[in-house]
Amino acid sequence: MNRKTFFARNRARRSVTPNGFTLMELLIVIAVILILMLMAMKTIGSMRIRANEVSAINSLRVITQAEIEYDSTYPANGFACDLKALGGIPGTGLPTPSGAQLLDNDLALSGFKAGYNFKVSNCEKVTVNGTDRITGYQLTAVPASPGKTGNRGFCTDQFGGNPKYDSTGGSNCTQSLQ
Repeated sequence: MNRKTFFARNRARRSVTPNGFTLMELLIVIAVILILMLMAMKTIGSMRIRANEVSAINSLRVITQAEIEYDSTYPANGFACDLKALGGIPGTGLPTPSGAQLLDNDLALSGFKAGYNFKVSNCEKVTVNGTDRITGYQLTAVPASPGKTGNRGFCTDQFGGNPKYDSTGGSNCTQSLQ
């Protein structure tokens, strides 16, 4: 057998063998990728909920700190019973009891951040010399859409400390964060 015939036969055989993937192999790879994506989507959703909850806890701490500063700055008023009083735009004038400029104005005006609604409620007041002084409050953060933006609701009060939570996403906070 001469060399030219040998190489010609090998070339002919190689061109008959298929190049690339078959349709069935491509469909299997696509199915595996889709299954992995579905598993990842559930994980990403739970990570987003966890991040929103951490953001809500941190925002409660920031608001509590702003309340403490408000109380020391305006002792005749006590605490603020409205988030708007803690807000205000810096540089537009001096801080006042109705616009203390202690809290980010977006959160103070809307009461919404990272999937949670924030609210100051249950304000306790005493009247001193004809002026109402707020001596206590409850601060709540509840998910805007329970199960989607957050699973738990969080609460704290004028004493600060670790916020408590409501596992159903409401404001009946009885369980302590650890």
